[in-house]
Amino acid sequence: MSVVVNGKAVDAAPRPGQCLRTFLRDTGHFSVKKGCDAGDCGACTVLLDGEPVHSCLIPAFRADGREVTTVEGLATADGLHPMQQAFLDAQAFQCGFCTAGMIVTCASLNQAQKKDLGAALKGNLCRCTGYRAIEDALLGRSHVEDVAAGEAFGRSLPAPAGPDVVRGKARYTFDTAIEGLLHVKLARSPHAHARITGIDKATALAVPGVHAVLTHEDAPATLFSTARHEQAWMDPADTRVLDDTVRFIGQKVAAVVADSEAAAEEGCRRLRVDYEVLPAVVDPAQAIAPGAPRIHAGRSREHRIADVSRNIVAETHGEFGDVATALAAAAATYEGTFTTQRVQHAALETHGGLAWLDDDGTLNVRSSTQVPFLTRRALSEIFALAPDKVRVFCERVGGGFGGKQEMFVEDILALAALKTKRPVKLEFTREEQFIATSTRHPMRVTVKAGADKDGKLTALQLDVLSNTGAYGNHAGPVLFHACGESIAVYNCPNKKVDAAAVYTNTVPAGAYRGYGLPQTTLAVEAAIDELALQLGIDPFEMRRRNIVRPGDPMLSPPGAEHSDVLYGSYGLDQCLDLVERAMAEATPTPELSDEWLTGDGIALTMIDTVPPDGHIADAAISLGADGGFTLTVGTAEFGNGTSTVHRQIAATILGTTVERITLKQSDTAHGGHDTGAYGSTGTFVAGRATQAAAEALAETIKRVAADHWNVDPSECRLADDAVSCGARRLPFTDLIKAGGPPLTAQGNSQGTPRSVAFNVQGFRVAVNKYTGVVRILKSVQAADAGRVANPMQCRGQIEGGVAQSLGAALYEEIVIDETGRVINPRFRDYHLPSYADVPRTEVLFAETTDTIGPLGAKSMSESPYNPVSAALGNALRAATGIRFTATPFKPDRLFPLLQEKFGA
Repeated sequence: MSVVVNGKAVDAAPRPGQCLRTFLRDTGHFSVKKGCDAGDCGACTVLLDGEPVHSCLIPAFRADGREVTTVEGLATADGLHPMQQAFLDAQAFQCGFCTAGMIVTCASLNQAQKKDLGAALKGNLCRCTGYRAIEDALLGRSHVEDVAAGEAFGRSLPAPAGPDVVRGKARYTFDTAIEGLLHVKLARSPHAHARITGIDKATALAVPGVHAVLTHEDAPATLFSTARHEQAWMDPADTRVLDDTVRFIGQKVAAVVADSEAAAEEGCRRLRVDYEVLPAVVDPAQAIAPGAPRIHAGRSREHRIADVSRNIVAETHGEFGDVATALAAAAATYEGTFTTQRVQHAALETHGGLAWLDDDGTLNVRSSTQVPFLTRRALSEIFALAPDKVRVFCERVGGGFGGKQEMFVEDILALAALKTKRPVKLEFTREEQFIATSTRHPMRVTVKAGADKDGKLTALQLDVLSNTGAYGNHAGPVLFHACGESIAVYNCPNKKVDAAAVYTNTVPAGAYRGYGLPQTTLAVEAAIDELALQLGIDPFEMRRRNIVRPGDPMLSPPGAEHSDVLYGSYGLDQCLDLVERAMAEATPTPELSDEWLTGDGIALTMIDTVPPDGHIADAAISLGADGGFTLTVGTAEFGNGTSTVHRQIAATILGTTVERITLKQSDTAHGGHDTGAYGSTGTFVAGRATQAAAEALAETIKRVAADHWNVDPSECRLADDAVSCGARRLPFTDLIKAGGPPLTAQGNSQGTPRSVAFNVQGFRVAVNKYTGVVRILKSVQAADAGRVANPMQCRGQIEGGVAQSLGAALYEEIVIDETGRVINPRFRDYHLPSYADVPRTEVLFAETTDTIGPLGAKSMSESPYNPVSAALGNALRAATGIRFTATPFKPDRLFPLLQEKFGA
């Protein structure tokens, strides 16, 4: 077959049944990404004879004699294609995994198509940006600032990887070629609960190309958690690399290692596994009932499981004051039970990685992970390897959202590499991502609240049942977090919490953006609105009368073991004011018939900016012979923007520009330690380490220059790539030429004390009272992010967080049948927000400077997600007079109550 790819002839024979996407990748065109392999996401979009197509749906042989253009082929010798430049100017990407396909589609649009972007972009999904920056690129808007040396922090500077992202040259996990690579595929359980009584490998090993079949007999017996935290106490030890008991449909049973994915898949199909089927339970309420099957029988508190006999992984109970008495005496009370659903992270790059052994026996794992250092620690412990004999690193990561704060593939990759002594690859399919990784914890939350006649809260009570699925990764921390800030943000003399996270025979739940707060906030913020309604108090005013303020203790029972959370800055009052003013402003709205009901709703949230009990980051920086700096950090870049902010911090302190800062990151071979980019820490914790390193180096440079001039270091300053003292100026390059010891410095942050961030969301909605269709007429979010490190980037984080949370609030839902099987494990059956679904959110910032965070900044990647579903629920209540208590707010869920009230 002969095909012209980006102007060059490619002569190669595709494999039988091969699609164009994999054919192009086999020929080195790595910009063509896999997000679904079903034509649903658009990450693999290319031009075929000038027309955009999803290359995963095109048989490779159909390209014979035709021209294919990938995003790499859009640029010319004269520079970037105008659409590539537009995406760069608007910074219309975050993780960038979808960007190549998105640019190809956008570059092909004619003027008529640009007038209906909802239709034109329906085939291209973005999980990060919320689409507003993509729209700005198409409209020719630029958000990037030109900034002088030493003035980077607080300005809208572009991501360092931007030019490579828009050209399709940025390298993600699998964008490399390795000689002699073997492929791993996993055989998975068809049963929700069963004991493996026998595995016959013979038929699988007989498949041509199969090298090994690995089962529980080949795997270490070590128990661990897939969840990665700095402290082991946070998660139960309930998981094996490969287990002889399976606890959910889709759990890995065996790994087949072969020359090709096809051979490995065939080996999985032929593998014979005998099971003793055990009783299963998929409902959390039934799981804690007397007589329920024990999902982790034989384990105990020694494995950090609260109550094995009742399937309770973690629980918390506590009260201060007397809630019952306070409720009895309250002028207004409210009680309601709210349920939230399973939601998939849906990062467009699925879990996966590569592993190989060096000549000296070092195990190398290249993975799509948020936590390379913690993953190295786990692999070292599980396989009894010296830490310096394990290297874990990541290139650019295609989305995370907490889902890659887990170890779902690295353990199997390590086992396969160690057993075969060959390089191995494991890349999850989209279906595997749905059935075998993790989800948001579905919760049932009962809230009771009371207030006096003046609107002052007198009682707050939460009863929470969290479904953690078959394994307890993140079960405890998510539960404690959910019951923490959601009620700690309110002053109230009587509070009570009873909460449990429960095992069921379903796909595990884990870390997800917001980490439990969106679920409980839905209930708490509904209660605040209902009390306000009973008392005739405006919802904004009701909150102002009850929110915590500097000096107030932030309390939730049974009390925090770690009391290092401080008001580094406080902007919640400003956020309420900003949203109130914005919602009051006149906004053009479409003409609506009498079938439509409109209403406004708000919600607020507070979040601790760091997990408790330590979150460690090391940084190192050095001045090079060219006068530039090399900054080494451990944090991974997956659209969180830390790569940009770290350079801004260092450049500001060192009096240089970000272009003079070369960043090395997310590789355990670089030394130091980094707990990981999760829990709102990428800027707040690792940024403080960068600040400490840069400040230390700045002092060293001043001291060296002061010795050169025989002056006091306090008389020296750094600016414009030089150190100066009065009229004297010494460029950094001359400083290096002067000789002396290497100019290097280290920085460290221990993640304490911690600060808090605040967000307030407002919505105006229209609801069709006869169909349940919801239209969002206005969306506003105000944020207290401290001193905003990069306004353009931070605004994008908020827009993306609102869009992602709207998906969960309105339609995203993993559906599990009565046997525990996921029945919608693909994008076309799981509604991800597309361009047409997402309103433009007006983003406003409080003016504060955090006394703890780096150069006054604090976190803002998780928190925008948290108030969205609660604000939407309150807006629906204002519009219809009905309190809807279960997400997602799909039309078919709203319809029965609407019909009951308004008729057919």
